[in-house]
Amino acid sequence: MTDKVKLYWVYGISIAFIALNIVLILNEFYWSLLLPLVVVVLLMYIFALDKLLLLITFLTPLAVVLRNMDVGLGVSLPTEPLMFGVLVIFFLKIFSGFRYDKKALTHPISITIFISLSWLLISTFTSEMLIVSIKFFLSRLWFVVPFFFVGIILFKKFDNIKKFIWLYVISLVGVIFYTLINHSQYGFDEETGHWVMTPFYNDHTAYGAVLAMFIPVILGFSLNKNSTRSHRIIAFSVFILLIIAVIFSYSRAAWVSLVFALGIYILIRLKVRFSWIAAVFVVLVIMFFSFQHQIIDTLERNEQDSSTNFVEHIKSIYNISSDASNLERINRWQAAIRMFNERPFLGWGPGTYQFLYAPFQRSKEKTIISTNAGDLGNAHSEYIGPMAEQGVLGLITVLLIIIYSVITALKIYKKSVDQEVRLISMLMLMGLITYFVHGLLNNFLDTDKASVPVWGFLAIIVALDIYHTRDAKEAKEAIETKELPEISK
Repeated sequence: MTDKVKLYWVYGISIAFIALNIVLILNEFYWSLLLPLVVVVLLMYIFALDKLLLLITFLTPLAVVLRNMDVGLGVSLPTEPLMFGVLVIFFLKIFSGFRYDKKALTHPISITIFISLSWLLISTFTSEMLIVSIKFFLSRLWFVVPFFFVGIILFKKFDNIKKFIWLYVISLVGVIFYTLINHSQYGFDEETGHWVMTPFYNDHTAYGAVLAMFIPVILGFSLNKNSTRSHRIIAFSVFILLIIAVIFSYSRAAWVSLVFALGIYILIRLKVRFSWIAAVFVVLVIMFFSFQHQIIDTLERNEQDSSTNFVEHIKSIYNISSDASNLERINRWQAAIRMFNERPFLGWGPGTYQFLYAPFQRSKEKTIISTNAGDLGNAHSEYIGPMAEQGVLGLITVLLIIIYSVITALKIYKKSVDQEVRLISMLMLMGLITYFVHGLLNNFLDTDKASVPVWGFLAIIVALDIYHTRDAKEAKEAIETKELPEISK
């Protein structure tokens, strides 16, 4: 009788739902059709938070930003509301007694992120535009908490690492096809290449930054001898597609970041000592300041603007005499530095640069694309922007996250005896390096498109370090005690 009653309830609810939808549709109200999806998502929040996180990952490249220009706020749908839900559920679990792994909380990368968020909160309270800074702080929380702190738990299961990467890449492939087909209608012109990826990515630089992050990762998958031949062929095919996409993105910053990542990889493979690299870097910095006038004179003689010709487009990277894009970056940086000089300790407040930088511009530095409206991007730097908005400690916290992520990834690569773990650690490092270099010229961590892979890659590195890395001694003890590594379970 119990089974029959349950069956009657199922039939009854289904018939009632269908009848209700018929009535609502006849009255031209269609939102009720989303009710089953809403119910499924709510159940995932309660019973399958890990699967919900992977779903958000898949949806991120396909998300579209809706903006309200009256209040100057925008939201990426459907991902940001879903992330906010994960943030709320996570805190509810913590307050209800859920014990988060102390090893994850006390990991050096986690500590630097805690410091960064703490200073972000402090500079929010002292902000020139409190509402803007509160929104910025909350958006940073719903990026960091789901994809870093919850992500570490997700990546405790090794298979979820590849699922996370492939789910983002699969939907990114869809965006690439959309972009290339759209771009082909304009003959793959350089100027139209700046916007053909809309509405999924706001411009070619954000699009190029994400493509660059995943190129070394997918290349590594295609060369992974532990994968099946079919998987390697699929990965290599996707790698070729990513290369084509990044070429036609005309994002010079993305190209530079890939070259830099390749150079770092070669140095690691050659086992060049860090002290030597640091010494060379110091020498280059000294030489730059010693010969800065001659270097600037040389750069100013370059008048090659952006072009469809790839050789000319590459040459335009260091054109600081006539290229409007390069000159506008310099203009934004100069304004940010002046803002920093006026408030070096607390800054002007998170997220406020674009609304406050206009008075700090100089007429002689403005370009044909300069604006006072604050509607054409931010400070164009993941380093100078926080420095202006959060003061010197804002910059330091960013650098600490980068330093500890590089140190941890290299430690895993050198220490682990598991080839799969070594490979993933190196791929995450290369992907992050492309973004760290790209961050010199652009900033996208206030968007879901870049935040999901960046914080996700950092979470993967921490999870590898805590749960999946074993040195030779630990591996021998595991064999003797018949305790298999986590990734083999």
